[in-house]
Amino acid sequence: MKQYDVIIIGAGQAGSPLARKMAKAGKKVAIIEKRLVGGTCVNDGCTPTKTWVASARAAYLAGRCNNLGVQVDGYSIDMAQIKKRKDDIVMHSRSGNQKSLEDDPNIDLLFGEASFSGHKVVVVNLNDGASAEITAEMIFINVGLQTVIPDIEGLNSIDYLTSTSILELETVPQHILVIGGNYIGLEFGQMFRRFGSQITLLERGPRIMSHEDEDVSHEVHNFLEEEGIAVFSNTEATKFEKDAHGRIQATLNISGRTEQMEVSHVLVAAGRKPQTKALNLQASGIEVDDKGFIKVDNKLQTNIPGIYALGDVNGGPAFTHIAYNDFTVVWRNLLMNEDLTTEDRPVPYCMFTDPQLGRVGITEEEAKKQGINYRVAALKMKSVARAVEVGEVRGLMKAIVNADTKEILGVAILAEEGGEIMSVLQMAMQGGITYDRIRYCVFAHPTYSESLNNLFMTLDDK
Repeated sequence: MKQYDVIIIGAGQAGSPLARKMAKAGKKVAIIEKRLVGGTCVNDGCTPTKTWVASARAAYLAGRCNNLGVQVDGYSIDMAQIKKRKDDIVMHSRSGNQKSLEDDPNIDLLFGEASFSGHKVVVVNLNDGASAEITAEMIFINVGLQTVIPDIEGLNSIDYLTSTSILELETVPQHILVIGGNYIGLEFGQMFRRFGSQITLLERGPRIMSHEDEDVSHEVHNFLEEEGIAVFSNTEATKFEKDAHGRIQATLNISGRTEQMEVSHVLVAAGRKPQTKALNLQASGIEVDDKGFIKVDNKLQTNIPGIYALGDVNGGPAFTHIAYNDFTVVWRNLLMNEDLTTEDRPVPYCMFTDPQLGRVGITEEEAKKQGINYRVAALKMKSVARAVEVGEVRGLMKAIVNADTKEILGVAILAEEGGEIMSVLQMAMQGGITYDRIRYCVFAHPTYSESLNNLFMTLDDK
């Protein structure tokens, strides 16, 4: 058994930088990765999908620029080139990340699958067929999530797509049936609609984006349908089968009635679950909840002192930037003797549909449930000068404010560069800047951020 100071399981957005910080502090580190350095973000998530979003937006603009007085006779989609560009960008990021780990003399990068065999003892079944048993006083788990595959009759017989496998397509599918009406399904649905696919999107609940306010969900629903995406709520797929020609026959339950639909591909985007089953956590006494998420305290430590869980696997918000923040909390506490916690940290996020949805803080529904005396500032993008000038008038700006203190409690910006506009308000929230000060703030004209004057102006007469 080999002794290390630190073992890190998973080379994702928390694991890799933590390995480098620990190594720089003079600790001997083993970092275990069963697949690809960089984790979901670099290989299957943020980096590759946003390169495809950029290609899809270029196609969208080519198709509508006649409205701006720029005549384009036609355009075509080269899916192989789109994939190659994505692969090149991913490889550049992954290889740089991997090289930094391999070049550090205090880091051993082990490719294989890890599982606990005892208290702070980890067995690594290496990808080359060998195995290793290692131990350390400090262990960090950063294994992330995987796609939930629903129990639908015939699904395993049709070569369904996930958010990972869809990124390997080199041709544009004829008709994709998307199972799931949340962020992943919506991003891929709009993206492939712009590439030329017919898209049918299924949501089992009464509306898409059930975690957002109804008016925000309604706006997104509208612009997806405007682009030709068929959105079905209160709908489930109950059966799949392939015919003799390889076409997929889907049986759908739409608000209680049964319908048949022929599609070429099925994308499963119905949620994600923690990758903890193979870790054999019970061998080290690490506690998980009923969904398999590792239980941690507000300093990300498990019930076993010296063992931590970072990122999606601990059941917190499943965003890359939260995983990275977990890393910063842990290393600063352990190496800088700080006393940081995850309590009350902001949780901003952005859905990269077009327009984007930038979100931070509480929703209107949450404000109601908490009994807060709140007010709502709302402004349609068609009333924003910058949006009109560039021809991007879909969406809205919305802010929830405390009626008594004038604090900004939550923001939803559904707009071109909605994430950037949201970030301006996030900074205000963190700095304690109240909405009345933003109402009269001087912004450069004409920018999207300038319209925050107008957003909070809507509260003047209420």
